[in-house]
Amino acid sequence: MEIGKIALKIFIGFIGLWVLTRLLGKKEISQLTPFDFVSSVMLSDIVGETVYAEDIDYSELIFALFLWGALSFTFEKISQKLKQARGLLDGKPSIIICDGEVNLQHMRQNGLDFDQLGMLLRQHDVFFISEVAYAIFEPNGTLSVMKKPSEEAVKRKDLGLDTFNEKAHLSYCLVENGVIDQTSLQLIGKDEAWLKQLLRKNGYDRLKDVAYAEWKEDEDLYVVPKQRSRKEK
Repeated sequence: MEIGKIALKIFIGFIGLWVLTRLLGKKEISQLTPFDFVSSVMLSDIVGETVYAEDIDYSELIFALFLWGALSFTFEKISQKLKQARGLLDGKPSIIICDGEVNLQHMRQNGLDFDQLGMLLRQHDVFFISEVAYAIFEPNGTLSVMKKPSEEAVKRKDLGLDTFNEKAHLSYCLVENGVIDQTSLQLIGKDEAWLKQLLRKNGYDRLKDVAYAEWKEDEDLYVVPKQRSRKEK
């Protein structure tokens, strides 16, 4: 295939992608919805497949870019104008934590486990689930977090309190889906008997009733029950 023909196709593809990006709007990678991501992948694939294909002419490349751009632009406008279509095209946010209570069903629907939830919370400087009032899993895969009023950050020095002897503590997952995390128990220097006693103190006699249990040295045990109807004590 002639080098000049390849160069011209690449130039056309570059200009076409640039124009479509400007028309469809600029978004950061973290703000892309599933539809935006699929659209960008398909668009780049269209250009990549046609650049080195000898049987595809310039006009066909331009037509493919124009058609894909028109479809993307149309669906973008539909999602902006019709609220019902917005959820179908862009996805809907899911409330993972509501009023301090973890919604296990919404976690399963979004393919989230507690390790992933903990990672997303730590990105918001939250290291203990019980500090969260609301957590919303956005369609672009990010987590929006609202802390409980009692957990809002207040600097100790602003209150005139001594901070020299204050020590920060990490939280540890001790139980997930009814299974004890032996590694975490070893890290905190505790055994299963201590954990089971602490669970009984919080109203849980059986491990299989516990979806998630998290412990922090300066806090009480935080437990997410498997049955949502059961109230945490």
